[in-house]
Amino acid sequence: MNYNLNTIAEQEKKSSSWVGLKNLLNLVAEERKRIFLSLSAILISASLNLLGPFLIGYTIDHYVQTGKYHGVLVFAGILLAMYSVAFVSSYLQTQWMGGVAQRAIFKLRNVIFNKIQQLPVAFFNENKAGDLISRVNNDTDKLSQFFSQALMQFISSIMTMVGSGVFLLSINIKLGLATLVPALIILVFTRGVSPWVRKRNALSLKSSGALSAEIQESLNNFKVIIAFNRRDYFRKKFDVANQHNYKTAMGTGMANNMFLPVFGLFSALAQLIVLSYGIYLITESEFSVGLLVSYLAYSTNFYNPLRQLAALWTSFQVALAGWDRISRMLSLQSNLDIINSTAVKASDSLLEFKNVHFGYTASNEILHNVNFKLEKGKTYALVGPTGGGKTTTASIMARLYDPVSGLILLNGKDIKSYTPEERSKKIGFILQEPFLFTGTVRENILYGNEQYHEYDQQGFIDLIQSTGLESLLSVFDNAGETKVLSSADSLSLGQKQLIAFMRAVLRKPDLLILDEATANIDTITEKLLGEILDKLPKETTLVIIAHRLNTIENADEIFFVNSGEVTRAGSFREAMDKLIHHKRKS
Repeated sequence: MNYNLNTIAEQEKKSSSWVGLKNLLNLVAEERKRIFLSLSAILISASLNLLGPFLIGYTIDHYVQTGKYHGVLVFAGILLAMYSVAFVSSYLQTQWMGGVAQRAIFKLRNVIFNKIQQLPVAFFNENKAGDLISRVNNDTDKLSQFFSQALMQFISSIMTMVGSGVFLLSINIKLGLATLVPALIILVFTRGVSPWVRKRNALSLKSSGALSAEIQESLNNFKVIIAFNRRDYFRKKFDVANQHNYKTAMGTGMANNMFLPVFGLFSALAQLIVLSYGIYLITESEFSVGLLVSYLAYSTNFYNPLRQLAALWTSFQVALAGWDRISRMLSLQSNLDIINSTAVKASDSLLEFKNVHFGYTASNEILHNVNFKLEKGKTYALVGPTGGGKTTTASIMARLYDPVSGLILLNGKDIKSYTPEERSKKIGFILQEPFLFTGTVRENILYGNEQYHEYDQQGFIDLIQSTGLESLLSVFDNAGETKVLSSADSLSLGQKQLIAFMRAVLRKPDLLILDEATANIDTITEKLLGEILDKLPKETTLVIIAHRLNTIENADEIFFVNSGEVTRAGSFREAMDKLIHHKRKS
């Protein structure tokens, strides 16, 4: 599967705005009761507001023109009561829908974050973190604004328009049809322009995601920028992304704002039609002054919501564009499927590669027909030139990727038959620069270990003492309660590796992979790490990727990885000879 979201977006069928609205409403399907109450409140408010102009016209014809001012006061009181009830109903629906929106977006963000966690490493290699953050935060915020503000206004405007249209046609059908002609032109214009506006909003959201990605990437590497004094490079890259975002935002703003003046123009045209034609009907004794006042009010009630819909339609298009970006990501499925297989093949090895082929892309194969076995309790080293495939081989061992073809057995079973939880218990992976979370050293050491995740400070101390790791905590100022900042800059690289190693040892994996885990630390820390590894169970198999000779010289067996092939190197001396020969040849 290709996990590039832009490619998936191109492959998807274009959905209409109404289909998009239906999909959006599915987000709040569980809030039916609140939505029903909100719709009821809107119906009450719209009905009372629609009844007002009719009563005003009736009062003019029957009480104002006849001088019966007592009736005027009575109907004024009735109108005041009606509009007060309409105000309370409108306020209540705003409160209810605000809660619905916040709960829906809360759930949606959890769903998105859980989906991101289910996707394989290949997905993150192809998509920038900043853009993913924008989808989780910015795009969902657009949806929140739509549900909390625009949706009910949208429905209220539709109800008001429909009710006003009914009154316009029922009072005088000829005048009503003439009044609604500009609305028909508006409808045709909106249907023709909306797909283009939606596309512009999608480009704007994509540009915002790219800008976030650029900022995130630059800030993550700011130390390097400072060290090489290349702030100018940072500024240029940011300026390019910012300029692109500015241009797309300007284009989107122009597209979004074109509805309001167009709707306003045709609304004014409708008022002119009502006034001129209505006066003509009065002169022909086919209409009364009160009815003309009511008609003007209903015409205003019909076209004012249309002008509001111009702004709401923009919000709707932005929400749809955000939902498109979110739904594409939610539709992704991991290609690391769990197969239903209980077949166990007789094997005396912990891990076995059988005719394994692998490539990150279909046109570029990295590993070619790889076959080897790892026995329990032994230490193996992977050596070879940079780019030879060592880390790729290790990643496939941990099932961060699946081979294109071939079979990988873990304890005699297809590695694809293990759930992620089962596999993570059996296989540990320590990288050259381990990632730590904000919190304490204790929390980071116990991270991901269900057996100890509820341990408090005392429980942690007892655990460390029972496993003989207490002396290693002395390198931290406050032992297990030492604070770890978000960037982990409060700790040295050696201290980070100590945490990663202790975390791995406490999990007691069957297979522990060290990918250049001691490459950037001093010999004293490396010795401490060796002491940690000594605490592993004897049956644990170690796989070490390293360039330091002292790291691999005590390995039970050494594999030479180069040009996509994994071959036994024999003794330590033979492995070094192969490396030297390769360097001379290259």
